[in-house]
Amino acid sequence: MDAADMGSKLEKVLVTEEEIRTRLAELAEQIWEDYKDKDVLLVGVLKGAVMVMADLMRALPGTVPMDWMAISSYGSGTKSSGVVRIVMDLRTDITDKHVLIVEDIIDSGLTLSWIKANLESRKPASVEIMTLLRKPDVVKVDIPVKYVGFDIPNEFVVGYGLDYAEKYRNLRVVGTLAPEVYS
Repeated sequence: MDAADMGSKLEKVLVTEEEIRTRLAELAEQIWEDYKDKDVLLVGVLKGAVMVMADLMRALPGTVPMDWMAISSYGSGTKSSGVVRIVMDLRTDITDKHVLIVEDIIDSGLTLSWIKANLESRKPASVEIMTLLRKPDVVKVDIPVKYVGFDIPNEFVVGYGLDYAEKYRNLRVVGTLAPEVYS
């Protein structure tokens, strides 16, 4: 879905499709260089990271395995509930593997901190984080992020995998909804 298809529902575009593709290509190059001689596994966090994972993997110059986790902490609102639960776990044994968590966005960092701790308890060689978007003004826990696509303001965003009540994930840009959509 293009931004024009949203009409008045889209208030503004924060990151364009071209900016996303360019940045993911840069990150893929850096990731490939960092992990090319290691037993690495990309772990996507469903559902939001689907677009990021797909385009990141297409930008890598070689093959890298992936697996998925589904975590619930939002429900259908615009703020995290604070309760984290695994809806779908990894199918891959990550013992001694270098795990790179691929995320769509980091808000407070609370959910991601929980995911990282959970994965570290499984005895991998390392656990690092890559995120397309980060809201540095609202981070509540100090969590090191090795690869960041874009720092964005503290606004509720949709598009490129990010949703509001399971809508707008297929928007090719990252933008803010008009307040009347969710108020």
